[in-house]
Amino acid sequence: MSNSMESTGAREPASVQSVDRAITILELLARGEMGVTEIAAELGVHKSTASRLVYTLQARQLVEQHGERGRFSIGIGMLRFAGAVAGQLDIVQIGNPVCEELAERLGETVNVAVLDSANAINVSQALGTSAVAAQNWIGQRTPSYATASGKALLAYTPPGELDELLAGELVSYTARTITDPQELGEVLKRVAEDGYATSFEELEPGLHAIAVPVFGAGQDVIAAISASGPAYRLSKKRIPEVVEELRQGARDLSDRMAYAGR
Repeated sequence: MSNSMESTGAREPASVQSVDRAITILELLARGEMGVTEIAAELGVHKSTASRLVYTLQARQLVEQHGERGRFSIGIGMLRFAGAVAGQLDIVQIGNPVCEELAERLGETVNVAVLDSANAINVSQALGTSAVAAQNWIGQRTPSYATASGKALLAYTPPGELDELLAGELVSYTARTITDPQELGEVLKRVAEDGYATSFEELEPGLHAIAVPVFGAGQDVIAAISASGPAYRLSKKRIPEVVEELRQGARDLSDRMAYAGR
């Protein structure tokens, strides 16, 4: 029998206890098919409690039942999570050569970022030929609303999900950070229309960045690729040039990711 909270007598909030038990059920089913009675015994709970948890997971397609009263196994919904993790791992490896090629052509630092809750996390980076001393952004989480990559990702996020991501306070990092939700919403609409995003000194004084979305299989936006550099070098006049180069790189990366997904 597993070390469930009920069997150990630990006192935890009911919601936390339910989450722990649900995860345990998924771990159990990852080993093989089980019936509700067996699951209840493993959890150390009443059969009715196990049933409620199992049928909640079934409603999300995380588990599936074989036959009307059959045993349960891991459901097809789990592929969503597996696919998301695999996609992020793939894009690190596949994104590196694309970043290097772009960085050489543009002379600026190029990054690939993915959305992580309300943040953009950089997973690949290449330094341009003009970069004397550049910050290492790999693995760093940056506020999505204040970065070019983040805005390129947010612009293609479904409205309901977007509202949740931006529900908290929008902190100001510089005098140019957009902290008004309505203004940010208008900016994201323009990003979706134009196909690129900018961040001119919105995260750091003197730092400019331009980004475009990267599409995966199914035309979903899976990442953003950006070029960043000092304001005096990566000026607004360079937007058309940089956007065109980034779009070529994004198409290349999108094609490679779609291939990796087949």
